Amino acid sequence: MDRTPGTPGPRRRRLRLWSGAVTAALALSLAVTGQASAADVNNAKNAGFESGLSNWTCSADSGTTVSSPVHSGSAALKATPAGLDHAKCTQTVAVRPDSTYTLSAWVRGGYTYLGATGTGTTDVSTWTPDSADWKQLSTTFTTGPSTTSVTVYLHGWYGQAAYYADDVSVYGPDGGGGGDPSPAVPAAPSGLRVTGTTSSSVSLAWNAVSGATGYSVYRNGTKVTAVTGTTATVTGLAPSTSYSFQVTATNAAGESPRSATVTGTTTSGGNGGTGLPKHVVTGYWQNFDNGATVQRLSDVPSHYDIIAVAFADATSTPGAVTFNLDTAGLRGYTVEQFKADIRAKQAAGKKVVISVGGEKGTVRVDDSASATRFADSVYSLMQTYGFDGVDIDLENGLNATYMTQALRALSAKAGPSLIITMAPQTIDMQSTSAAYFRTALNVKDILTVVNTQYYNSGSMLGCDGKVYSQGSVDFLTALACIQLENGLAPSQVGLGVPASPRGAGSGYVSPTVVNNALDCLTKLTNCGSFKPPRAYPDLRGAMTWSTNWDAAAGNTWSNTVGPHVHALP
Repeated sequence: MDRTPGTPGPRRRRLRLWSGAVTAALALSLAVTGQASAADVNNAKNAGFESGLSNWTCSADSGTTVSSPVHSGSAALKATPAGLDHAKCTQTVAVRPDSTYTLSAWVRGGYTYLGATGTGTTDVSTWTPDSADWKQLSTTFTTGPSTTSVTVYLHGWYGQAAYYADDVSVYGPDGGGGGDPSPAVPAAPSGLRVTGTTSSSVSLAWNAVSGATGYSVYRNGTKVTAVTGTTATVTGLAPSTSYSFQVTATNAAGESPRSATVTGTTTSGGNGGTGLPKHVVTGYWQNFDNGATVQRLSDVPSHYDIIAVAFADATSTPGAVTFNLDTAGLRGYTVEQFKADIRAKQAAGKKVVISVGGEKGTVRVDDSASATRFADSVYSLMQTYGFDGVDIDLENGLNATYMTQALRALSAKAGPSLIITMAPQTIDMQSTSAAYFRTALNVKDILTVVNTQYYNSGSMLGCDGKVYSQGSVDFLTALACIQLENGLAPSQVGLGVPASPRGAGSGYVSPTVVNNALDCLTKLTNCGSFKPPRAYPDLRGAMTWSTNWDAAAGNTWSNTVGPHVHALP
């Protein structure tokens, strides 16, 4: 999908400007950390900044303590990069030789880095891009045979916003230098309750627990997600099914007993368990400001049945993706508001999926390991935000073998209510030998819809072997016919078009032309010079890039195409 013709991508793409040397220097150590043993202590002093900057040194007077926002307690660190200073705050921590330590901190705000130097073995670091909510950075290191102290640090990045940090920990054997006392295991959460249900999800809330740094959610006795707040939406559930839920509180000392059990029952689902109507309208929602109308999900008109959030971001780990809400670009839209809007859309019968790729997307799934990471990371985003599924919009290459493997692994995790949509370019669906087309056919049994982008392509062959120019009813119908006659079910085929002339570089057609194409394919009426070999009354519907460009044009597209799609036979 175009972010916009001739316009740079959103701010998160600025990482591409860093040199290879800097990127290598910031290589992550993302080892998964286990729970500390009973003998371990937190060797960091003033780890929660409750005593101001005592035991901490910040470069260029960049650090201070604030009372809000805090992760726990009454204070947190705020450090502001300025000029050539990246607001580095350090502490020397006593450690034991030949010992393994877990270094972690809770951070939010601008770009934030956490690391340790002087370990005597391999120095480590980890980082996160700007975040509107608290998130935990964590890594591990092993000390050398003569190492008795290390320097731990936090810092931001040049020219970026201030970062906040709280609850730093260096857990491992007691180094003898003193430190903050280890926390006690928290109490079990109380007040667990069901706050909403859809055909594929149950939303939960509970009361905060003193001393907890996170919570684990259990479904039918099995842990399904971990969160830092006091709400969670468990997705990938079957329609009309009852599930039991419990929650525990966690911190560095361990995990609490489980809460009392509550039961949540999903609503009935239609159309193969997805809960979607027979004919659907799909719209992409922009998580960035590129000149189109800036929206919250709650602003998206009700004509849209599937909302594809654009886009998930690639990580430094092949295959893995993440999602970062552009709170600044979206004028203060917070993660909690975003999650609440997803739940509200779902309560209204809509589906919200995370789109992977886009015009500038660089996600690569090229082997079994990256396929597994893709499935795991997408499922994690579904658990965190409540997404109903995934949209594949990889415009810079796709490996059919391993994307198939990834989608099947995701389906195994999420269950039969998983929504899988695709948005290939026209060239990707010209032949069943093309990787995108092969992928769609490979996952036909779990595929929701393929919304081919019938724009930005120039002239293309139709299913009758003739060449058609984009921007016409013949282009839409003759190219859709290729999929309809070569293996995809009509219910898995949609027409992807721009919402306005500004939404794409070329190929815009008026909403009336879109409706004519839908009539031609479903009823053999209002066709141009091309007439399909048969009618396809189960044709899924139409898609547009984007809800934002639609809004910028007065929602003319959705107000015209939406009712027409929903009135199809």
